[in-house]
Amino acid sequence: MSAATPSAAWLAAVNLLARWLERRERLDALLDTLPASLAGAERARCQHLVFGVVRHFGRLESALGRLIAHPPRFSTRAVLFVAGFELIEAQGSPEADGMAAKIVHHAVEQTKTLSSPAESRLVNAVVRKLVAALAAPAPAQGKGATADPAALAEYFSHPEWLVRMWLRTFGPEATRQLLEWNQQPATVYARWRGTDAAEARPDFLKPTQWDGFFEVESGKWTKVEPLLRSGKIYLQDPGTRLAIGLLAPQAGETVLDVCAAPGGKSLLIADTMKTGKVVAMDLPGARIDRLKENLSRANGVEVALVQMDVLAEPTLALREHGLPESFSAVLIDVPCSNTGVMRHRADVKWRLQEGDFKKHPKQQLALLHAAARLVAPGGRLVYSTCSIDPVENEKIITEFFNSRAGGPFKLEASVQSLPWVTGHDGAGAFLLRRS
Repeated sequence: MSAATPSAAWLAAVNLLARWLERRERLDALLDTLPASLAGAERARCQHLVFGVVRHFGRLESALGRLIAHPPRFSTRAVLFVAGFELIEAQGSPEADGMAAKIVHHAVEQTKTLSSPAESRLVNAVVRKLVAALAAPAPAQGKGATADPAALAEYFSHPEWLVRMWLRTFGPEATRQLLEWNQQPATVYARWRGTDAAEARPDFLKPTQWDGFFEVESGKWTKVEPLLRSGKIYLQDPGTRLAIGLLAPQAGETVLDVCAAPGGKSLLIADTMKTGKVVAMDLPGARIDRLKENLSRANGVEVALVQMDVLAEPTLALREHGLPESFSAVLIDVPCSNTGVMRHRADVKWRLQEGDFKKHPKQQLALLHAAARLVAPGGRLVYSTCSIDPVENEKIITEFFNSRAGGPFKLEASVQSLPWVTGHDGAGAFLLRRS
C-alpha cells in the first residue's frame, strides 16, 4: 500500500502513538488495545509503524524540535512522527523522492481530519523540511573517527547516558554495532514443538543455525496462528536456550523455575525433559494468566504453579503445595534492564533510568541468595538475565561468591550473548553447583 493511501493501520498507529507520546504507556499494553477487527497485514503494518517510531524516537524528536517552536496537540505530533519514520524507511530507495512527496501529501490530508486545517498546514511545512533534516548521514566511524556520545545517541535514538555507559563498557566499535543492532526490526523466531516425527514443518519456517529454532517468514501470520493454537510452535528467541542449556534438565527430574512468568523458559524446560515435573514460581499478578497458559501446553510433564514471593518464606508455601523444599535443578531468570532485548522491546530504552543499574543489581543479588537456599546438595542453580551489562551479570556472581552463601557453590560454566556477535537476543547465564 502506498504512503498516500489512507489505511486502518496508519490511523490506528497514529492513535496509539498519540497515547504513547502523552502517557508513555508500555508498548505491549498499548498494542493489546488494538481491536480484533484490525487483523492480518493491516495489524502487522500498524505494529511496524508504532515500533518504528518508538525505535527512532530520539532522532525524530531532535529533528522536529529544531523545526517546531511550540509542539502541536498529541494527535498532530503523532502524525509528524509517523511521517518521519516513513521518510527514514524510504531513504536509500530508488523512488525515495517520489515516496517523500506521497508521505507529505498523505500526512497533510489525514491531519485535516484528525486535527484541523490549520495544523495540516503546519504538518505540510514541517514534513517537507524533515526530508532534508533526516537525510543527514550517520556519525562517522572507523579509524580516526571520534565516538561522540551525543551524536551517536541522537542518530541512533538512545539516551545519551546509556550510550556513554556502553562506550565505557564495550568501547566505541562494539557500542556502534550494538546501537545499529538495536535499530533494526526484530526477527521473529519460532521453536518447533511438533511431536509427530512424520509431520513436515511448513516452508515458511526457515532453518537457523540454532537447533530447534526457525525464522518465521514475514507475511505468514494467518498460517502461524493455527500452529500457535495447536502448540506445535512457540514464538521464542534462540537466546532463551542458553540458560536452559546450562541447566540441562534431565528426564524425570523435578525442576524449579523461579521468576517463571510468562513461562517461555518453563515450557522449554518441560519440552527438554519430556518426563518429570516443573514447579513454576512467581508473584501473583497480571502475568500469571500467561504463565498458566504456557504451562498448560506442557506435554508428558507434570506442572505445579506456586504464586508467591521467593524473597518471603518459600519453603512453607512449597510444603503447603506438597512440593519438595529443595531441588536438584533451579533456574532463576531475574528481572533486569532488558538491555539485551531492545530489538523486541523498543520502548525499554526510553523507560530505563540510570538509577536502575543500582536498583536492579540489589534485587538480583537478593533473588540469587533466595534461590540458592532451594538447591539440594549436589544440585545445580542457573542465574540468568536478558541483560548485556556486567553489573547485572558477572558482578552479581562475584558478589554472591564473596558472601557466606556462596561458600557451598562453585561456578561450573557461564555463557554470554552479545547480540551483535551472536545474531540473536542478548543474555547472560551462569551455572553454579552446590557441593
